Amino acid sequence: MLLHIPQVLTAEQVRHCRQLLDNAAWLDGRITAGSQSAKVKNNEQLPNDEPAAEAVRAIILAALEKNELFFSAALPKRIFPPLFNRYGEGMSFGMHVDNAMRRMTLTGEWVRSDLSATLFFSEPEEYDGGELVIEDTYGLHEVKLAAGDMVLYPSSSLHRVEPITRGQRMASFMWMQSMIRDQGERGLLFELDTHIRQLRLEQGDNATAIGLTGVYHNLLRKWGEI
Repeated sequence: MLLHIPQVLTAEQVRHCRQLLDNAAWLDGRITAGSQSAKVKNNEQLPNDEPAAEAVRAIILAALEKNELFFSAALPKRIFPPLFNRYGEGMSFGMHVDNAMRRMTLTGEWVRSDLSATLFFSEPEEYDGGELVIEDTYGLHEVKLAAGDMVLYPSSSLHRVEPITRGQRMASFMWMQSMIRDQGERGLLFELDTHIRQLRLEQGDNATAIGLTGVYHNLLRKWGEI
């Protein structure tokens, strides 16, 4: 499932984060690449302990905690703390797959990457190229979203970032371990929850909505791991 989550950050939050990120100390992006990814990765990245990264990371995590669409789709058990990359002219990231396991620097805790996400900080008109291209069973999907918007997709997907031909693309990227490991089960729960919320919006908490909510939680109880 590939999901566009709009306005994770407000326009004001984006402006504040951009100011912090623009003045940060960027390094070669291969600092977090695996052995295969390092061969095709050409971008810049912020180190984990960069003050700007720490400040913007906190803003993103607070926003995600309040985002109902994100929670419904991801059912996150753990979130690998957001990282930040920047692409200038001529930079790109060739086709690759994300590492299955990631170790958090501060806690040493391992996170299984069930889902990947990219949160955009540059507006589409600020740069040419730079599309995030995600491959799944239905083919290739190009993603280039408004600043503050996020795309969520399975970490098992092959993906790449097209070369930048003009301007600069800045984004945050992160991974989630879901309470529902199986992608098909997670998708069914998201679909069920979406219809329940729509039913409640249209008809209130009637008997059907309450009954379907019970089904949702029983399935979550059956499939979930915490």
